[in-house]
Amino acid sequence: MIYESFCNRLKALRISRKLTLKQLGTEIGITESAVGSLEHGRRPVSLDALVRIANYFDVSVDYLLGLSDKPERR
Repeated sequence: MIYESFCNRLKALRISRKLTLKQLGTEIGITESAVGSLEHGRRPVSLDALVRIANYFDVSVDYLLGLSDKPERR
């Protein structure tokens, strides 16, 4: 359930930084509704957005996808 892990981790990271959907969207260049759709699994994440999210939160793509429990980049 990679996508489920992604949705949960994206939301947890956003909340941990006390960001609204709109604030995160602005930071990574997508709309507020797109962020909400990503968090609820209604929209697949593009590779470009995945990389921008990982860079913004300074975590690895593997962590976002649930392939690693370590958020640190290698």
